Amino acid sequence: MRNFMYAARPLANDLLSSLLFAALIAMNVDRQIATGMAIGFGIGHVALWLVLRKPVAPLQWASLALVLMFGAASLVFHDVRFLMAKPTLIYLILTVMMLKRGWMLRYMPSVAVGHGEGPMILFGYVWAGLMALTAVANLVVAVRFPEIWPAFLAIFPTVSKFVLFAVQFATVRHLTIRSVRAQRALSGAEAT
Repeated sequence: MRNFMYAARPLANDLLSSLLFAALIAMNVDRQIATGMAIGFGIGHVALWLVLRKPVAPLQWASLALVLMFGAASLVFHDVRFLMAKPTLIYLILTVMMLKRGWMLRYMPSVAVGHGEGPMILFGYVWAGLMALTAVANLVVAVRFPEIWPAFLAIFPTVSKFVLFAVQFATVRHLTIRSVRAQRALSGAEAT
């Protein structure tokens, strides 16, 4: 869990910056001020790590670079859609990472080992598909419908992931229980 939290820190920083920006836009804060605050948050996070003499991970530097690049583009071109499009890159990076076969197997409970690997591998690809869909949806909403982007960012990414998690949990649990029962029935039939 500790390694997961360390790896998730840069992503959390980037998402917090985007969520801060979305919240400010939703509260009708001036777009330039909202952009500046999102940039300031990104810089502040890295600065805090440097002051605390903690190592700044390469992904945290990359996150800061994205905030600065998209934020600067938003300020220069007076178009906040650049900053709104930034989460698309994050979701595409996650998509690529989730295309690794079997990445979800480490999350299986021990009771499911030997019974649920197939569905878990399949759901790994489903998760990658959801991330790709979220990336495309974010880009479309940011470019074509920027006025609803804060609501989109607050609702779709979170709700879609909760729904997929629930479907995955129920499906894998059902298939694992069925497999365990079938194996027990087969073992009992062979014993007689």
